[in-house]
Parts: sequence; structure tokens; C-alpha cells
Amino acid sequence: SQSLPEYFVVPSSLADQDLKLYSYSFIGRRMPLWSWNHPNGSALVRMANIKDVLQQRRIDQRICNAITRSHPLRSDVYKSDLDKCLPNIQEIQAAHIKLKQLCVNEPFEETEEKWLSSLENTRWLEYIR
Repeated sequence: SQSLPEYFVVPSSLADQDLKLYSYSFIGRRMPLWSWNHPNGSALVRMANIKDVLQQRRIDQRICNAITRSHPLRSDVYKSDLDKCLPNIQEIQAAHIKLKQLCVNEPFEETEEKWLSSLENTRWLEYIR
């Protein structure tokens, strides 16, 4: 994938040939990417959707098992579909534009209540929270 970094962390239990084979299953060939690690062993792994719904469960299980085996406490993997619980990039950009317009065009002195209400309506604070 052209959008992935040159190097990234891979659980040792996943063979190179498995990764190459699995990469074709992900949208944009975006393999799971180990993004962050906590000292307690927790990890944040980003993963694109799998194209073939029939293969999704098998590939997902194989990758999650590899992640679990690499965890020092062998903790279960918690998965969250961010497409369902986070705004998309267009919504974030629209909120940012509304925030900029509010800060440039709306004098704060008019009424604090109106300004705060307008700020809330941009949804910017909700998104960055």
C-alpha cells in the first residue's frame, strides 16, 4: 500500500507469506497497523475493512490471535468499528470551517450565551473530545 509507512510492527506469529496473502483482502491493501503501545501491554491497532465478507471472520480471527499471543498478559482483543462511532473527515472539516467562521465573524461581546450555543452547534468540541 502506498499509504502505509515503510516499516511497521508485526506480531512474530504472523508469517511474511500470510501478511502478503492477507494484504489483498484489505481495502486499499491497508494491513493492520500497530499504532500505539501502553506500558501495561495494551496496544492500539488500526485495521481497514476486509473486502470479502466470507473471508473476514477467518482473517480477522487469525490477526487477532496473533495480537493476543504477542500481548504480555494474553489479554483478549477489543475491537471497535470507528466508522460507526467517529465522524468522517468531511464532518470534521465542516465543523472546523464553522468554528473558524464563528471565531472570525461572531463578536464574543454580543452575548456569551449565543456565542457558546453557536460554538456547540459547530460540533467541533464534540469531535475533538
